[in-house]
Amino acid sequence: MLNEFRITTESFSGQDSDFIVQRTVDTACIIYDACVSIRLTCPSSARHCCMAITISFNSCEFFTGYLDSCMYQVVRPFDSRLYVNCDQTGAGVKVPRNYFILVLVTTRYMPPTSPMGVISESAAAQLLDFSQRLDIGLLDRVVNCMYHEAGDQQKIAEKVLNTLKEHPDAWMRVDSILEFSSNQETKYFALQILEALIKTRWKVLARPQCEVHRWFDNPNIVQFGALGVGKDVSRQILKHEWPNNWSTFISDIVGASKTNESLCQNNMVILRLLSEEVFDFSLGQMTQTKAKHLKDSMCQQFSLIFQLCQYVLENSQNASLVVSTLETLLRFMHWIPLGYIFETNLIQTLVFKFFNVPLFRNITLKCLAEIETRLKEAYERGSNDEQNFIQNLAIFYTTFLKGHSSLVEKPELIWKLQDAYAYLLMLSEVEEREIFKICLEYWNILVSDLYRESLTTTVVGTLAESTTGEGRSKQYAPILSKLRRIMISRMARPEEVLVVENEHGEVVREFMKDTDSLNLYKSMRETLVYLTHLDYSDTKKIMIEKLQHQVDGREWSWHNLNTLCWAIGSISGAMQEDDERSFLVIVIRDLLGLCEQKRGKDNKAIVASNIMYVVGQYPRFLRAHWRFLKTVITKLFEFMHETHEGVQDMACDTFIKIAQKCRRQLVTVQIWDGILVQAACNIDLLRDFEVVQQLCNLLKTNHSACKSLGHSYLVQLGRIYLDMLNVYKIMSQNIGQAVATNGEQVTKQPLIRSMRSVKKAILNLLSCWIKRTTDPVFVAENILPPLLDAVADDYQKNLPAAREAEVLSLMATLVNRLEDHILPALPRVLDAVFQSTLEMIDKDLEEFPEHRTNFFTLLQAVNAHCFSALLSLTSDKFKLILDSVIWAIKHTMRQVSSHTFHFYFDSFNITLWVSNNTKVFMFLRIFL
Repeated sequence: MLNEFRITTESFSGQDSDFIVQRTVDTACIIYDACVSIRLTCPSSARHCCMAITISFNSCEFFTGYLDSCMYQVVRPFDSRLYVNCDQTGAGVKVPRNYFILVLVTTRYMPPTSPMGVISESAAAQLLDFSQRLDIGLLDRVVNCMYHEAGDQQKIAEKVLNTLKEHPDAWMRVDSILEFSSNQETKYFALQILEALIKTRWKVLARPQCEVHRWFDNPNIVQFGALGVGKDVSRQILKHEWPNNWSTFISDIVGASKTNESLCQNNMVILRLLSEEVFDFSLGQMTQTKAKHLKDSMCQQFSLIFQLCQYVLENSQNASLVVSTLETLLRFMHWIPLGYIFETNLIQTLVFKFFNVPLFRNITLKCLAEIETRLKEAYERGSNDEQNFIQNLAIFYTTFLKGHSSLVEKPELIWKLQDAYAYLLMLSEVEEREIFKICLEYWNILVSDLYRESLTTTVVGTLAESTTGEGRSKQYAPILSKLRRIMISRMARPEEVLVVENEHGEVVREFMKDTDSLNLYKSMRETLVYLTHLDYSDTKKIMIEKLQHQVDGREWSWHNLNTLCWAIGSISGAMQEDDERSFLVIVIRDLLGLCEQKRGKDNKAIVASNIMYVVGQYPRFLRAHWRFLKTVITKLFEFMHETHEGVQDMACDTFIKIAQKCRRQLVTVQIWDGILVQAACNIDLLRDFEVVQQLCNLLKTNHSACKSLGHSYLVQLGRIYLDMLNVYKIMSQNIGQAVATNGEQVTKQPLIRSMRSVKKAILNLLSCWIKRTTDPVFVAENILPPLLDAVADDYQKNLPAAREAEVLSLMATLVNRLEDHILPALPRVLDAVFQSTLEMIDKDLEEFPEHRTNFFTLLQAVNAHCFSALLSLTSDKFKLILDSVIWAIKHTMRQVSSHTFHFYFDSFNITLWVSNNTKVFMFLRIFL
């Protein structure tokens, strides 16, 4: 059988697709090229022949694999620089060029088995008979059929294995399967059974049975500890056993690790998993009480683990064990007491022993970076002397670099300069404002110098680029990227933000300006603008990344969102317009989504304040994008209705700011003209619900503008006045037709209600402007005639259910404002509204309450300003008016009766000055 295998090695040079030679070997080969690929070809008669592959480097085993025609499993790659690509026909290992690689190939024969279909289901079902000893060979064949056959054979195998896995006693056979099976897939199946047991039934097992499956003294589990499922089994056992049932776990695993390097390496993985389970993934996986208990237990016993790590790092010559220990130590860095870091020789060991070795450099650098992030924690916990030392260290670095940085920017000293900047970056993260100010002053000087040099480079040309500006900026690029993150995460609050978090953690409105914070913000804004000019793409990437972390909740907090949005607002104008557009589209979209996503008054107040600040800082973007401007204005109106005082005030301030910066865009009528043009071609458009809603909103917006502008609104009113009256007529016709056809109940339908809202909005807008006009003569001559044609006549002709009470209110406003100027038109007004309204309200004292109030308001206005017009009426009409007023005195509505009393009081006063005695006597006779 051995001669039936053909091993083919393909050797390639370092250049892509440069084929050199292909060789066929039987057992071994020595290869010197950059990449070696091993491929296996099996004849159909040798389907179940397998091959184990071992690759050694300088007599040290660094790769072991197991290969058959359909499956390839990597057990342990040694060096992170080497990577393995697996497929169904082979594997590839990439190694450094000119390294000595010895490939040893060994084979073993597995006799072909009969197809699954030949084995009866009863034979396969023997695996489910727990009264007999388990047939490991039969189980291997069934598992092999499950993974490598198809059709009915695979279904039968799947059914048997699923039944076996679900059997309550299946876990009792796991040990024998792991020990005696020669099939890795079978062993994997056994570990799945054990994992299911641990997750669901571990608590009901007897203590001796639990102790059997502890992994570090169980060789069968240790053997597969590096596999994913083996790690999960170990993790699950540990969660149940430690520390209550296995209080000596830490000391046991440390003691066992000292007996064997392979076992020690596996146990390092277990300790790493334990740290992740307790300190990283405990949230949502266990109760807070249990998580705290596990953390306290691990902290109390950590000295033993640290001693083991120190022992391995100082004494072991096994490179893979050292890498595993460093990876485990990295998981400990963010939670272990600071004494283990700063009061031991750990840092010296990492820097001087491992950092210079290429194999350990990456993981060592990660450990050092984690240590760096804990400097601010050391400041918080340090004594006064230690805190003073850190502040003096910041002063020393900034003072030296201000005056002498050019001396250490030489190639042979650049690594020293980078160390200095690394410390200065760490000092910039210390939560002490004075230290941060010291660092910020220097950072501002540095980035401004780099920015000026980059401008010089652009002007001078290629020569300058190669000597100073561009080359120096690239040299500082990694440092500046870290500085951007620090500036963004520590951004001070700008003056425009009124919503703050007080010392009690409550979101309140700010009443006292913090001058120190404002000055700090200006300095930080200037620094961040320089940083954005130097590399806007990096700034944009960092900000979007941090914003995504806010949206998905990974870094959500009020402080993080505040500083991020303040930083985004501070760089307004620092990007090109196209870059700014794509950036802000993402920012505004995510912030609006975050506002909808968050629940709670305080959360919404924080998000709202940040939205308002950001949009207020980018008027150029809003001017160029009407849709976003419209969305922002709508959102500001929504914020103006919030009950939170700070949100309301900030919404008003932001709206004023945007109105000043985007005044031309806001004045432009965006929809009105388009709707009217389309309606001229198709009148049915004004029966569309969405169009009617848009008209209503536009009219309400005009109403708000009219309140602020007063008489000056005449410019806009003159532009839309006649069109507005035409819309009024059409809406009135549509409503009247609907009521006549379907009855009064149709007025409750959404479309009809929206049409009536448009009519009311028009009447309220006109009433608002007439109250504020300073030229009543102009109103009487130009506004009143078309208004009466559209409104008064429509009121008289319409059915009672379709008449708007606002018509009476508008007429009262006209009388109050125009006074004598309305006398020529007053008979027409009274003819249109008096009799028709009286017929609506004289049947009882309850129907049409708004019409009642507005009707007598109109009569009071006519009586007060146009009494002579009343006296000029015929006796019948005059008597009808007085009768209606007398009847209204008895009304149950206080407003109605109040208006009638005022009517008579004014009438008696006026009669004293009237010269027409006949009318006066008639008035007194009717009244008395």
